[in-house]
Amino acid sequence: MSPSSAPPSSPLDVQTLYLDHHAWLVDWLRKRLRHRDNAADLAHDTFVKILGKPQRLSEVRQPRAWLSTVANGLLIDRVRRQRVERAYLEAISHIPEALVPPPETQLMLMETLARIDQLLDGLAPKVRAAFLLSRLEGLGHKEIAMRLGVSLRSVEKYMVSAIRHCYLAQR
Repeated sequence: MSPSSAPPSSPLDVQTLYLDHHAWLVDWLRKRLRHRDNAADLAHDTFVKILGKPQRLSEVRQPRAWLSTVANGLLIDRVRRQRVERAYLEAISHIPEALVPPPETQLMLMETLARIDQLLDGLAPKVRAAFLLSRLEGLGHKEIAMRLGVSLRSVEKYMVSAIRHCYLAQR
């Protein structure tokens, strides 16, 4: 039996999965990241995520494929979060120091921004722009249509699409 497959008659448990595949996962991640410590951290995060969904283990037929899928999703989330953090830090670098929020507030804001970014991931650019103009700048549909250079009917469709996307992403 190869280490990448479990016998069909015995369900995986987290301990077996960890012992059999942790080193492989760290190596797999190390090839995608620059530092081994980052790979070890992300491998740890992968197993923590798996611990949160133990019912999925009984469905796993190819542990390494599943682990790499979970880890890749976490890697994408990490890159997205770093991009949001850089943009936030760049934005606050242009305001007077006295107005910069305290570190705890900054952390909360970055987490919220990362969650919003993740929630809106997958929306077409104009749909995302229409939604953000509506929610963040408080613009009405006519103003959004003018700003984006599209019809009012398009903006209405964009908003329905964005709201549906957000609803489904939270399920």
